[in-house]
Amino acid sequence: MSKYQLDYLEQLESEAIHIFREVAGQFERPAMLFSGGKDSITLVHLALKAFRPGKFPFPLVHIDTGHNFPEVLEYRDQLAEQIGEKLIVRKVEDTIKEKGLTEPKGKLPSRNALQTFTLLDTVEEFEFDCCIGGGRRDEEKARAKERIFSVRDDFGQWDPKLQRPELWNTYNGKIHKGEQVRAFPISNWTELDVWNYILKENIQLPSIYFSHEREVLNFDSQFIAMNEFVNLEESDVVTTEKVRYRTVGDMTCTAAVLSNAANLEEVIAEIITTKTSERGETRIDDRTSEAAMEDRKKAGYF
Repeated sequence: MSKYQLDYLEQLESEAIHIFREVAGQFERPAMLFSGGKDSITLVHLALKAFRPGKFPFPLVHIDTGHNFPEVLEYRDQLAEQIGEKLIVRKVEDTIKEKGLTEPKGKLPSRNALQTFTLLDTVEEFEFDCCIGGGRRDEEKARAKERIFSVRDDFGQWDPKLQRPELWNTYNGKIHKGEQVRAFPISNWTELDVWNYILKENIQLPSIYFSHEREVLNFDSQFIAMNEFVNLEESDVVTTEKVRYRTVGDMTCTAAVLSNAANLEEVIAEIITTKTSERGETRIDDRTSEAAMEDRKKAGYF
């Protein structure tokens, strides 16, 4: 009798689908954060496998900072319409006006930190008790510390010293009223796993993930896409380069990498040879301090 074995991508897929179904079974009002980046696109694909032919037991939610890449927003809206799932968009711009927050200043005025306010307001507005996200442990050391089910207190704050033990595939979704959970179905995946899965499943991505010519500002050895939010100085140098993106955040905090990779196979070949993590190479918001991500998470950031 032959033995049926899953390959490593099938094992990761199976684990992620199991986590999705645990969220659906354990929480009353879950949501899935969907930015239009490759990780959240992979989550949508996994959710389709977990719940079709039924509808998702949660809406898609995007916290729009107003500094997103237009190509990614277009993709976000098209995918939500294509699969017929509810998309909730809440804007940081509205939070700034309502709360009287101060707009960031400087050459790259990122609203990245401000989106925490909008996220927590959205959680309260819809009474979400669990938010699913595409965070992975290999991305950054603070994310490496988090459990698959990561509990937040009444204020949305995370305390890395007070995490629950998580044994094998036993996920504890019991929370007190007011507490919330962040769930990470692809936490055990690497960047290369995601790309190999996208290739295997023929998942379509926004065009900015592949090599294209773009006007960029060379800033601190990183290439920042020119956009209306960049405040140029006389000494700044803007050139046109062939670039692509490894991760997609705001235009004001995400750098492109020089690349000729025009398809999935070529992107994977680049990832295999690189010695720098995607966030380490491209995310300016992680460079503000040694514990930038952990500090943001403690304050309620996803």
